[in-house]
Amino acid sequence: MTRPRGGRQVKRQAIGLQIALCTLVLAPMAASPALAIDARLRSQLEKLTPEERLEQRCDMEAMDQIGDGKGGFRPDKVIAYAFGDPKLDGTTIKTRGAVFRSKGEWYRLSYKCEASADRLEVHAFKYKVGDVVPHEDWAAHYLYD
Repeated sequence: MTRPRGGRQVKRQAIGLQIALCTLVLAPMAASPALAIDARLRSQLEKLTPEERLEQRCDMEAMDQIGDGKGGFRPDKVIAYAFGDPKLDGTTIKTRGAVFRSKGEWYRLSYKCEASADRLEVHAFKYKVGDVVPHEDWAAHYLYD
């Protein structure tokens, strides 16, 4: 396992843990991409910073669209920053360093997500599923079973 590099890495890990816990609570409540999010989900997302809200909302959209797409994936977790920092620009997030977990395996993922001003509704979403992440790379990127 690599050693965290400075305070930024430690802070990112702490934020990542908070986001992961929030995802565990929010993911079962996520509506389909065509429908508005429900009041409970909206309330939980509104407690996050705008940047965290955008990332969480877009990660949920990724799970929905990947699960509904070809390939037979059943994603239960998305991490936008596992292999690189996402680029945020207002209400848009782009990442080439994301991953998602499906049926116990991690897969590389890139996506671009455009959301509403309040970052609660997704207006546009494109994604590309990449290769499976080898198990020997999991620890270096803080991936888990």
